[in-house]
Amino acid sequence: MRSILLFLGLFCLAPSAHGDDWPQWLGPTRDGISQETIAPWKEVPKVLWKAPVGDGHSSPVVAHGKVFLFSMALQDGKQHEQLQVFDAKKGDLLETASYPKDKYESIFGNGPRATPAVFDNTVYTYGNTAVLSAFSADKIQQPLFQNDLLKEYKAKNLTFGISASPLVVENLVVVPVGGAGHGMMAFDRKTGKEAWSALDDPASYAAPVYKHNQIIALTGANAVGLSLKGEVLWKYPFKDLLNESSTTPVVIGDKVVVSSVTAGAVCLEIKETDGKWSAKELWKKPELSCYFSTPIVLSPEHMLMVTGNAIPPKPARLRLVEIATGKTLWEHEKIGKYHASLIKLQDGKVLGVDDNGYLFLIDPTVEKYTELSRSRLFPANGNAWAHPALVHGKLYVRSAKELFCFELK
Repeated sequence: MRSILLFLGLFCLAPSAHGDDWPQWLGPTRDGISQETIAPWKEVPKVLWKAPVGDGHSSPVVAHGKVFLFSMALQDGKQHEQLQVFDAKKGDLLETASYPKDKYESIFGNGPRATPAVFDNTVYTYGNTAVLSAFSADKIQQPLFQNDLLKEYKAKNLTFGISASPLVVENLVVVPVGGAGHGMMAFDRKTGKEAWSALDDPASYAAPVYKHNQIIALTGANAVGLSLKGEVLWKYPFKDLLNESSTTPVVIGDKVVVSSVTAGAVCLEIKETDGKWSAKELWKKPELSCYFSTPIVLSPEHMLMVTGNAIPPKPARLRLVEIATGKTLWEHEKIGKYHASLIKLQDGKVLGVDDNGYLFLIDPTVEKYTELSRSRLFPANGNAWAHPALVHGKLYVRSAKELFCFELK
């Protein structure tokens, strides 16, 4: 008997999802949860197709039978961000749209980090110098709108570039910008016009989510809840010593878990009393230090976290954590150099891709870690950071130079 009950609670579905699409960061429900099941394999999964791509750590998204990938390419020696569109079945390159951008260089690559979002037949991208763009999913050649937010709002870029994946909800596209009055901003998703601006917080690398009719975000200074009008509902101070808060907030019922590589993890209870929201700290665990692997919820009681240390550097390890207390029930080492992307499947098993290019399938219970399958998909040296997309038994994942489609059964 499985010790972890399957968690079938309803999450806030993104209106952009069509059937089994993977239309945004962390999938249809923006939480790394899939309704698919994958059987263990004995041989390396078959490559259905692969294609060369530009520089970046942005994850592929899948919608309307197409794969959208955001990257950087040099044109006449100048940096251009580009949105490529591939046929999801055959891998044919259908279209490419590109635009010149301000020069950006990093020791971890010069391409974008943020993952596109597909909503109502529109693709939204957010570049590493904070260029927010919208394209028609039918024909992407010319942007529907494009806003250069660092320039427009005189904001400062982050050390590793703007990285938060845009959140599209109702009539808004929401992104962190940073600086006085512009910590979090929302724009009309059809026109690109500013809808509201909130907070004086610096930006972080973390993507916001929408739960409980509010935007829940991890900025460079706080965990916050915002209304769709930009009103601050609650705030909890949370700052990474290296200014590297990167993981997406995880919401489990009335609890919110945030984590960073130096600050560890905090679990907050958020609730509304007489029309006012509050955030109460339930526990704080310095050892639960997630770098940029967002935890996934297995059940109302348990979650999986990929943790590691920046100072001093320590390899990533996988922990099963009790949500009510923050207690680590077990941990497994050698889960990657610093990172692994996790997808919870419908039957409770977990599919993962680590930063060395290994695909694995595990059956986590309260008692132990059980690995069912493991294969190396492509050579990587701790830099395969993009989250994969899982659609109809096909895994879309990028390496440093290529986009792959693998067949899983």
